[in-house]
Amino acid sequence: MPATTGPRLIAGNANRPLAEAIARQLGVQLDQATISAFSDGEVRVQLHENVRGADVFVVQPTSAPVNDHLMELLIIMDALRRSSVGRITPVIPYFGYARQEKKTAGREPISAKLVANLITVAGAHRVLTLDLTARAIEGFFDIPVDHLRAGPIQAHYLQHQLPVAECAIVAPDEGAVDRASRFQERFGRGSNFAIVLKHRPTPDVTEVRGMIGDVAGRICILVDDIISTGGTLMRAAELLLEHGAREVYAAVTHAVLAPDAPQRLQDSPLAGVIVTDTINIPPDKRFPKLTVLSVAPLLADAIHRIHNDQSVSELYN
Repeated sequence: MPATTGPRLIAGNANRPLAEAIARQLGVQLDQATISAFSDGEVRVQLHENVRGADVFVVQPTSAPVNDHLMELLIIMDALRRSSVGRITPVIPYFGYARQEKKTAGREPISAKLVANLITVAGAHRVLTLDLTARAIEGFFDIPVDHLRAGPIQAHYLQHQLPVAECAIVAPDEGAVDRASRFQERFGRGSNFAIVLKHRPTPDVTEVRGMIGDVAGRICILVDDIISTGGTLMRAAELLLEHGAREVYAAVTHAVLAPDAPQRLQDSPLAGVIVTDTINIPPDKRFPKLTVLSVAPLLADAIHRIHNDQSVSELYN
């Protein structure tokens, strides 16, 4: 049954600017809360407004420092549950530990599953997230998961910046083929499609071994979910240029950006890097080639639909 009052939003400390942007889209104010730390580093949460029976959305990507922001999210949800909240939906634009969704060697954890268990036990009724590294993570939860995509936002932007018929959409590795294919559907089928073949001898090392597809004379758009060091995308860009590409852009959802990544990306062969604001990007990590698109309208639309018990499925693609 649809709720009779509007959705309530609480922001953790991970990405308050995004939470504020979502609130503006919905025409609501963020609930007042103290979310800080005690002198020994333990997370302190105090809610300053009555949430009894309310439908509350907690906006908190679990970005770096991942463990601090994850604990904030869990403790906020526990405070809500103990305050007789009606429903809790964590809004996790970037899901930390998503790259640890399977065992790659013996005696390793599946950390993404553990995090899903923690979120559920803390009191979540459903989860709203965006561009998980592996879609199988949805199945780690025993509660509903609304898994949105940022690709349409980036595709729409690039449609107005580049000539579609002269472009090629490129998956930087085999695992990104589905993501890049969905991107191409939104961007325009007049574009070519290519796949870079990548090998990962160790977790932090990648080797580009070749490619499938024709990119000669094309403007290439590399489509991926996360950019951290930028090494994979930069090596892929070099390969594409060697095969005759005119220019190479990267369209990536989550800008993790390791400390030295901004300067390396600025100095790289990439003509531009288009990311979203799922992770808060401070001024010192911004660089001239970087374009940041907001996912606030998409998340606000999803929150509105969830609150009113309307279908969210048409937002998935």
